[in-house]
Amino acid sequence: MAALAFGARPSVLQTLWWRLRSVVFIVWMAVTVVPWALAVLVFSIFKQGDPVYWMCVGWLRTAIWGARVICGVRHRMLGLENLDAAHRAGAVIVLPKHQSTWETFAFPCLMPHPLAYVFKRELLSVPFFGWAMARMDMIHIDRSKRANAWNRVAEQGRKHMAKGTWVIMFPEGTRIERGEQGTYKAGGTRLAVDTGTSVMPIAVTSAACWPRKSLMLRPGVVDVSIGPLISAVGRQPAELMQQVQTWIEGEMRRLDPTAYAGQHGEEKNISTPQS
Repeated sequence: MAALAFGARPSVLQTLWWRLRSVVFIVWMAVTVVPWALAVLVFSIFKQGDPVYWMCVGWLRTAIWGARVICGVRHRMLGLENLDAAHRAGAVIVLPKHQSTWETFAFPCLMPHPLAYVFKRELLSVPFFGWAMARMDMIHIDRSKRANAWNRVAEQGRKHMAKGTWVIMFPEGTRIERGEQGTYKAGGTRLAVDTGTSVMPIAVTSAACWPRKSLMLRPGVVDVSIGPLISAVGRQPAELMQQVQTWIEGEMRRLDPTAYAGQHGEEKNISTPQS
């Protein structure tokens, strides 16, 4: 089943059915995350690093499976040749579009390397989910201390990439409404330029099925389009991020054109990223 067309109103029965399925899905996640998180906490006493990471990814696969089976949210991968090239390249910084919780759960399941997310440390206090996340080797930052936050990203990012982990940063910083564009910040490309690491842009249409700030999932297909690797050698962070943004936003308009059309059918403009 295709996702509901942008701007279309679901029927009352559709809405009730989607809400019921979404409640079942939320219960499914809650029921499965508690024992899984407790198992991770115990396991992490004896093992650290990749074994803990892949154990946590096991639950993420369970969540994505639940979204597909219970709520009808499927996904389609595009640009797999670019993912193969990135796999061969080794260290990569992943810079995706961010519309939904879906890609936060899905990317560790879809990427061939472990991922180190850069995220706000407040998430570590979420019961069970955050406790398990704290046992994973991620990059959590205090956003109130911006200078220290960047130093931590740079230090931890280098450490992760040296052992083959891919660093993933959402350039827009937060989830963006379907058909909208956030402000692209050049933190990810700054790290890429500082370390000479290539970046991989990703476009994802997840908001069509799991909208921002919503617990009601809608059946449909999430397109995940992997962009070509972009070298950071000899580049400036702002102009490199401009290239990343241009690719992502252009691909988003190709994948979900009606969401990006203005009132008279014009495409919304692509803005300039912030450094």
